[in-house]
Amino acid sequence: MTRVGKVERTTKESSISVQLDLDGTGEVEISTGVPFYDHMLTAFGAHGSLDLKVDASGDTHIDAHHTVEDTAIVLGQAIRQALGDKAGIRRFGDAWIPMDETLAHAAIDVSGRPFCVHLGEPEQFNAFTIGGNYPFVLTRHVFDSLSFHTQIALHVRVLHGRDPHHIAEAQYKAVARALRAATEPDPRAGGIPSTKGVL
Repeated sequence: MTRVGKVERTTKESSISVQLDLDGTGEVEISTGVPFYDHMLTAFGAHGSLDLKVDASGDTHIDAHHTVEDTAIVLGQAIRQALGDKAGIRRFGDAWIPMDETLAHAAIDVSGRPFCVHLGEPEQFNAFTIGGNYPFVLTRHVFDSLSFHTQIALHVRVLHGRDPHHIAEAQYKAVARALRAATEPDPRAGGIPSTKGVL
């Protein structure tokens, strides 16, 4: 079973191409024009064991928002494409990720019903920018867009943390690990993991 996705999207604000293999080994090639986001997507692919190639450009001379959010949209669409009818997956997954002083948790249901709950980011960092052009608040937008376009229920919590870099990175890694767990083949599941027969 091949579970690959490839989606391209071009608007007046950005041009995005995402290719991925859900059953990869974490090989990544990321270029978004936003260095910290490249770092986060590299971690996402590596810790989710996705082979992930992202080529994105956008109006970063204004700010990073359009490029970052639009990349999350296309990433979600590519994951959804790769999942197909979702037959044989575990469906549910979660992960705890510590990163030094930070602890983050993510839980996923590949339900076909998009919903994102995002809690616990320290409000004092809302105006903080990481790496020069990645506003701290964009992480919430990434997960909102990812959940909507993958059509998953996604819950992300930051239990504690003091370093904005660590707080963001622990969340990306937690979501990656939870997604990996939820989309892994389940040898005991013969079909679509739903009593409705469809996800």
